Amino acid sequence: MATKLNVRVNRKRPESMTRQIREQLNDLIDRGTLMAGTLLPSERELANTLNVARNVVRGAYEQLMETGKLVSEGRKGRSVSSGRSTSKKRSAGKSKTSKSKARKK
Repeated sequence: MATKLNVRVNRKRPESMTRQIREQLNDLIDRGTLMAGTLLPSERELANTLNVARNVVRGAYEQLMETGKLVSEGRKGRSVSSGRSTSKKRSAGKSKTSKSKARKK
């Protein structure tokens, strides 16, 4: 059974609805509110709850999968990842620890 999420979208904010959903889910995962293995609502279910298009939710879920925060459970749906090692892949934008190793020759 999927978890009921406390996620909201504000159509008046300049950020896209996809970004709003992604950031709220990311925050819930980082704070431990959504624990590893927690099954998320289906794209359709969350889209209907938030009154947004399904592709808006799909975008947020896919971006979180790219960063390693979510994993696909096949037909079961998506759940919070237990591995945290890849979670900083995309969010490292302005990280002070980012070191460029590409220049090594």
